[in-house]
Amino acid sequence: MRIQTLLAAALAIAAFSLFQSHANADQWNGWRGPSHDGHSKETGLKQAWDTAPRQLLRIDDLGSGYGSICVAGKRFLAIGNEGLENEFVQARDTASGKLLWKTRLGKVGNPDQQPSYPASRSTPVVDGNRVYALGSDGDLACLDIADGTVRWRKQLRTDFGGAPGTWAYSETPLIDGNRLVVTPGGPTHTLVALDKSTGALVWKTGFEAGGAAAYASPIPATIAGTKHIVQYVRNALIGVDAATGAVQWKFERTADPRTGSNIGTPVVHADGVYGAASLVGAGLATIVRDNTGFIAKSAYFDRALPSAIGGIVRIGNHGYGANGQTFVCFDWATGAIRWSERGVGAGAMVVADNRIFLHKENGDVALIEPSPDAYKERGRFTPDGQPQRGRPESWAYPALSDGRLYVRDHGMLWVYDVRTASR
Repeated sequence: MRIQTLLAAALAIAAFSLFQSHANADQWNGWRGPSHDGHSKETGLKQAWDTAPRQLLRIDDLGSGYGSICVAGKRFLAIGNEGLENEFVQARDTASGKLLWKTRLGKVGNPDQQPSYPASRSTPVVDGNRVYALGSDGDLACLDIADGTVRWRKQLRTDFGGAPGTWAYSETPLIDGNRLVVTPGGPTHTLVALDKSTGALVWKTGFEAGGAAAYASPIPATIAGTKHIVQYVRNALIGVDAATGAVQWKFERTADPRTGSNIGTPVVHADGVYGAASLVGAGLATIVRDNTGFIAKSAYFDRALPSAIGGIVRIGNHGYGANGQTFVCFDWATGAIRWSERGVGAGAMVVADNRIFLHKENGDVALIEPSPDAYKERGRFTPDGQPQRGRPESWAYPALSDGRLYVRDHGMLWVYDVRTASR
């Protein structure tokens, strides 16, 4: 018995070490990558596409949904749904696409939403040998990455009195040290931090003035010397103290309180926070500190700045993103628009090796060279066998890991080799 126990322990350690060795290679371990900003440090990628990159995988049974992909070692993970009663998180082999395990989260949230887009929405996040996944109805689970065994569960509606928006829960939870931060919404538990090992409540934030959950994901940021968690709620962009959950500042100008359609994950640089709502506009809030605490001041605001669902990326001193179907480059410090081009239209982005990999809302994939001087497209293709998506657009963000570009469109997934030299 002792030998069997020691053998099992050794295998577990070996498996964990394997996951860690891959995870340390700047893998795409959660929403918008390791830095939560759409950037990857990978190099050696093709700088132009004369034809579509080599397709490594095509998966037709991923399950419905708008969430992205995360990658850990030799497996990738996604959330999907089959019908309205079965929403699940799954792990698949990166080489073959083979399903390794599938674990049910719950049902699809708010199925009677209008306009009607009921489906899974979130992206899993990997931390060591654990996976954290949030279902659209508020079912939050911590699972073992090896086999999908559930370690603990919470329900945002029933456990915390959560109040999701019209289109249900869409965010990806945030790992912050030993804590998992998530946004149930509602006046008493607007944001909560949970012990990531047990699910026990560490702190809660009450935001009575429009505290219903929006659709963005929380991000960590050190602003004016203090670590904040930055997140959208229905009525405002807010910053809370990462240690206590106390609200430090709020900024209402880039929020849409009428519909709550605050979707784009905020982007933070230094003490500036870029936020956007497509029906309102976009701009930069500068967070300053005085003897009373923190204040959010508007640095600039413009309805012509990028505010589409695909969010923005900051590259050097400039920002890139879409406004409607127009792709825009703007000066980060001033908000001045450098150029505006209809060429590629709206989409979600990954940045690596001085290129923007953009997954368009119509399903196409484009390669763009970022430049403040002009729009420079370096290739474009249409993945084969596009799904019949109906009214919803192709909203899933691409992911990039180990030279592989992951492109999801509803229940389908394509994986492309985007390296200069194939392995």
